[in-house]
Amino acid sequence: MATGSATTKAPSRHDARARQLIEMTIDSLAEVGFTGTTLAEIGKRADVSPGLVAHYFKDKNGLLEAAFRALAFRHGDAVRMRMVAADSPRARVQAVIDASLSRTEIDLRTSMAWLAFWGQALQHPRLHRVQRAYQKRMLSNLTHALRAMETPEEARKTAALIAAMIDGVWLRGALSGWNEVDPEAAREMLNFVVEDSLARHPIAAASVPATVRPVNPATGETIADLPVASAQDIDRMVAKAQDGQREWAALSGTERGRVLRRTSDILRERNDELAEIETRNTGKPVQETKAVDIISGADCLEYYGGIASTVAGQFLDLGAAAFGYTRREPLGVCAGIGAWNYPMQIACWKAAPALACGNALIFKPAEQTPMTAMELEGIFREAGLPEGVFQVAQGYGETGRSLIAHPGIAKVSLTGSVPTGRLVMGEAAKGLKPTTLELGGKSPLIVFEDADLDNAVSGAMMANFYSTGQICSNGTRVFVHRSVLKDFLARLEKRTKALRIGDPFNPETHLGPLVSRVQLDLVLGHIARAKREGVKLLMGGERLTGGEYDRGYYVEPTVFQAEDDSASIVRDEVFGPVMLLLPFDTEEEVIARANDTEFGLAAGVFTRDLMRAHTVIAALQAGSCWINDYNVTPIELPFGGYKNSGVGRENGLAAIEHYTQLKSVYVAKGDVDAPY
Repeated sequence: MATGSATTKAPSRHDARARQLIEMTIDSLAEVGFTGTTLAEIGKRADVSPGLVAHYFKDKNGLLEAAFRALAFRHGDAVRMRMVAADSPRARVQAVIDASLSRTEIDLRTSMAWLAFWGQALQHPRLHRVQRAYQKRMLSNLTHALRAMETPEEARKTAALIAAMIDGVWLRGALSGWNEVDPEAAREMLNFVVEDSLARHPIAAASVPATVRPVNPATGETIADLPVASAQDIDRMVAKAQDGQREWAALSGTERGRVLRRTSDILRERNDELAEIETRNTGKPVQETKAVDIISGADCLEYYGGIASTVAGQFLDLGAAAFGYTRREPLGVCAGIGAWNYPMQIACWKAAPALACGNALIFKPAEQTPMTAMELEGIFREAGLPEGVFQVAQGYGETGRSLIAHPGIAKVSLTGSVPTGRLVMGEAAKGLKPTTLELGGKSPLIVFEDADLDNAVSGAMMANFYSTGQICSNGTRVFVHRSVLKDFLARLEKRTKALRIGDPFNPETHLGPLVSRVQLDLVLGHIARAKREGVKLLMGGERLTGGEYDRGYYVEPTVFQAEDDSASIVRDEVFGPVMLLLPFDTEEEVIARANDTEFGLAAGVFTRDLMRAHTVIAALQAGSCWINDYNVTPIELPFGGYKNSGVGRENGLAAIEHYTQLKSVYVAKGDVDAPY
């Protein structure tokens, strides 16, 4: 956002007055255009003299350059944050597309300001320099990622086409007030262009590591060296799964349920041993993994072990001439792709309903946390599961892609990020394979003025700091009624300062490290961005260093407060111990703000007025909701999201529908009634 040497005083990104003037400039550009945006106009909007504006920016050109740089910086920052999380070249291309067509970039204010700048860039050398730098960065990001998938010449062409289409979407959208352009449709079209180019100009896949080498997040030490499953390995695993699935599906539901319940029993017997493996691989405190991670997987297997014998169709009386019935039949071999935050739980959440219905499952754990999936595979065999019915495929994104694309795979279930979900759904759609996607969130937790504040603080802390904040359903937007905000914050501050952070094997530890160096950089990047954007930091906000902290990926539990919803941290999923407090005044206001997000995974309400609680929950656009609690996920309740937070449901009876196909049978009682 600094204007550079042409101005007399370049504003620091931490200068609140400079930021205010830049935001007023963007508002003015969106409302009155380039010509109407003058020093006097900005001074009027900010209620300061034009001379003060000139003090910061010298003249109109300096002011406009600073505003243009601010927009370009925000876009570049958004791309960088998404690319840090991308785990493959294709995901990095997707990161550029998603960041460029995000709600932040395509809102009317921002796009109109971009339009005003672009209309003047060729006439103003300083604006033209900013534009060239922005274009060069976008082309570089795209080309670098595409070169891993196609020839350098084709990568340059594809990158230029994608960049031109993004600019065209912005231009047309701004000119029409976003009435003629659907960003989701534009994103789908861009994905089609990328996939078409990759299909027409393939090159040999870039070399990927031959092994998966997970680390202990508390120490940075490598804890295993596991071979990556190749495409040929996937072929063999699918063939083995098909043989095993036929044997497994031929058993009665009662027999299948017995194996699942036996697996559950073994998990419980080995809970402490498995929890320590999970802690070493994820960095989660052992007090968590012993109480939740393994037990929740066992609960799931036990539940579906009981459900297996009840998976059935229905009888339909069709009158005197016939009757009908339906059959729920297994799909065949399914693919499960796990996330790194709850490795054992996610493997069980996918395996239990799939196996209960008579399917086989090939599970690819996240490369960061592959350890307990291997343990589960051995325990399934020990419990009597036929060979091949549950297998683990270790690897990176390419392994997952080979698994999804394999013609022997009938269904895909993913737990992961929204960009990964889009890629998985796109790949599965080529084979018309059904998908279940449990994706990210930026969920609201609403604290009304009549709430039990101690309970509300407990809920907010569990919704932001448990598992070091690495839970997809976390209620990271904590809306607190303004009348109780001060009291809420005092209680929160006292309890947050009492949290113990450190060695995850210490049973007294509350917060361990983040899962990886990549995640550490991502979380610190979100924190730094919030600071740059002027969001008020109340607690934390730094990496922990010194002593044992130096070897691990530790971040202080962090609390911000924002007066409105304009900052990036209000919209973006952080996936770390970062809470955002947002004051509100009315029920109508908070419902509208809570729903103003591309996500819809979860929501929570704290109030003593149960009629209000039910009314608000009904109005919230989220798939998994809590009243006077948060992040409690009993297996009996379906779990999943609205909007970009996913497709389908895990857990409960709802999952049975996602792992079976329905066959309808008509049975005639008499002769065929034919007119021939």
